[in-house]
Amino acid sequence: MSKTVTKTLQATLATPTAGKEQRLQRLLDTYREALHDAFDNRADTMSAVNDVVTPYELPYQAKDALKSYVPKLRSTYNAEELDDEHPLRLVNRAAKFDYSDEREHGFVWQVPQPGRGTNFWIPLRVNPEQESLWFDLLSEDAKAGELRLQRHRTSWELHVTVEYPVEESTDPDNPTYIGFDVGESALITGCALKRDVPRKPMLVSGSRARHLRKEMFTTLRRLQSRDAAEWRVDERFDHYQNALTDIVEKASRQAVEYAQQFENPVIVLEDLSYIRERLDYGKFMNRRLHAWAFARLQGRLEDKATEEGIRVEYVNAAYTSQTCHACGRLGRRSQQAEFVCPHDDCHVSEFQADINAAANIAGRANPWGESVRWEPGRDDSPQDGSACDSATVHQETSPRTGQMTLSVYSD
Repeated sequence: MSKTVTKTLQATLATPTAGKEQRLQRLLDTYREALHDAFDNRADTMSAVNDVVTPYELPYQAKDALKSYVPKLRSTYNAEELDDEHPLRLVNRAAKFDYSDEREHGFVWQVPQPGRGTNFWIPLRVNPEQESLWFDLLSEDAKAGELRLQRHRTSWELHVTVEYPVEESTDPDNPTYIGFDVGESALITGCALKRDVPRKPMLVSGSRARHLRKEMFTTLRRLQSRDAAEWRVDERFDHYQNALTDIVEKASRQAVEYAQQFENPVIVLEDLSYIRERLDYGKFMNRRLHAWAFARLQGRLEDKATEEGIRVEYVNAAYTSQTCHACGRLGRRSQQAEFVCPHDDCHVSEFQADINAAANIAGRANPWGESVRWEPGRDDSPQDGSACDSATVHQETSPRTGQMTLSVYSD
């Protein structure tokens, strides 16, 4: 059995000649003009969009993309106005690539142009980690979807959506459930359960991501207050977004490699469909938490796990950080990184909070179903206010002894 996976390939166009640069820019400008014209005319069907865009000097691949995209802007995306920096969208018939190892840049793309015999080839710098999928695209083992071309201040970037088959993971006879908790203090925490006992946890620090987001917010606000040039603001924004994307890619890869060390791994994630509605830590904390793409990290983890044939399950996210993984009763977080179980008959007194949450997530992947309390015992936020700006917070070590060190987890 196999399943279809969708992925986006990324490539940068090699520096074009002056003539090709002008043709690329004219193509992008004309597309944006046609897009705004169709949107402003409230074209909500493919036929209505076609009537608007037909006079424009665009290749048919761009016009077909507009006919599919414009009707969705209001009906699906609820757009009231358009950004001026929309990428050029092309249907999959524009996915004409070639490869030769005799060229400096092996892969080239045929850029569609209006009119007959006007297309031209341009070299691509592809992401080395995605090179095998580019070859699959050439051999038709992968199927191209939409293409998007965007100009940055100093470069052109091409994104190609591809679909390709992977072997669908089967239900293992004796699975090892591995829970992953995504958060701010620890970017991602993993914990495997063997015989209901936490084993060999992993933590990826979130300090670098927090620092970048805080620096991005401060820098962009300062540039805007100084009326800096738009290209300079965009350049800094792209810098921070690329850095955060790199963090997401490395963390998700590390998580999958962690899961692969266990026999018959099954990755368990929280269902974060309504995380924005559930979070309510005040205006400042909500802004910071919502700015972090929890679902984005989970999505990349699931993509990589699927490619490796590892099954992924989602469970109810309610109270995973408030419940003791050992006794299943409600406890509290007296500090950001510390979970306290107050019940005397439980062998857990204090526990690393993120590992406790990850163990709870793993434990909810239960073939007999799960039981989640309807009402929490208390507010889930740290009682000492240590989450207020965790990038600069010094956390004191608890004077009580407890099960908080990673060395206690071993086979």
